[in-house]
Amino acid sequence: MREGDAGQASTPPVRKIIHIDMDAFYASVEQRDNAELRGKPVAVGGSAERGVVAAASYEARKFGVRSAMPSVTAKRQCADLIFVKPRFEIYKAISRQIREIFAEHTLLIEPLSLDEAYLDVTDNLQDIPLARDIALRIRQKIKKETGLNASAGISYNKFLAKLASDHRKPNGQYVISPEMGPGFVETLQVGKFHGIGPATSAKMNALGIFTGLDIRNQTLEFMNANFGKSGAYYYWISRGVDERLVRANRIRKSIGAENTFSTDLTDFDAMVAELRPLVDKVWRYCEAVDTRGRTVTLKVKFSDFEIITRSRSTSTAVADREELADLAMALLQENMPFPKSVRLLGVSLSSLQAGDDTEPQLDFGL
Repeated sequence: MREGDAGQASTPPVRKIIHIDMDAFYASVEQRDNAELRGKPVAVGGSAERGVVAAASYEARKFGVRSAMPSVTAKRQCADLIFVKPRFEIYKAISRQIREIFAEHTLLIEPLSLDEAYLDVTDNLQDIPLARDIALRIRQKIKKETGLNASAGISYNKFLAKLASDHRKPNGQYVISPEMGPGFVETLQVGKFHGIGPATSAKMNALGIFTGLDIRNQTLEFMNANFGKSGAYYYWISRGVDERLVRANRIRKSIGAENTFSTDLTDFDAMVAELRPLVDKVWRYCEAVDTRGRTVTLKVKFSDFEIITRSRSTSTAVADREELADLAMALLQENMPFPKSVRLLGVSLSSLQAGDDTEPQLDFGL
């Protein structure tokens, strides 16, 4: 990455963004702490009979086991899969260690989860000229202090840095320079774009859009007309342009999960079945960052893309996963039958506070 050119006085310096992503974080911690799990397919969370997978070791991923997969499906994929209960207090403690390593180099740290963050090292605390050297030092120190592997992506914006960190996983790093950016994106399948989910990817494919280059060949007006407020974002990232800043101490207002279905739903029981893994995902996040909330919101998108939301607030924070599920299911049941078929359901928790209501929320929040 060309990082030393001063350029013209009126031209802002090229930003140096690092995306750090711990490799199979929860599962790697469990394998680190239990020698009997090393080299074996491990799923953190769920059980052989119920729940969803929170994280999968690389040995499990070879069989197609992924996070957010129903445990029953995961067990079908890998008969020898070992389920381990999550230990969020341990994960949070390690996350704090990692955050301290980041802070040796920059104060501009934007955490995305316990195991993932953006760092802006354009002006870094140790005056190291090359961002790739900073990333290497961080990864080496994480390994030395925690025994865990981290991957890193280095680029001039957040979108490309995140793509780069996936490029050499596990335990690697990759640089996407300004010269490489547009070309790197143009060959990428739209389903690999961060921020483009399966439903949007399918819609793009139906419009004849399969790669970054296909997006780049569309007009901004076309993208806005077909993808609403996200259209401009897709238009610019297909050109390797992402002006979002790394925002330190970002405060999250809500924690949510949603899913767009390949076939629209009308049956109540089918919707309940789809809500359960969403509730699991939201509560897993709450446990990971020691956060609770008082307002549960159900989001429904109909087949004609009309969206409604229904909320219920409690006098005290939702105490556990079962209470969250009960509130979400009640909101669904109260509004049945719907006048139209449903293409998306979502659950979110807001009015957030720290889990013990006394300590501030961890900076390494979602």
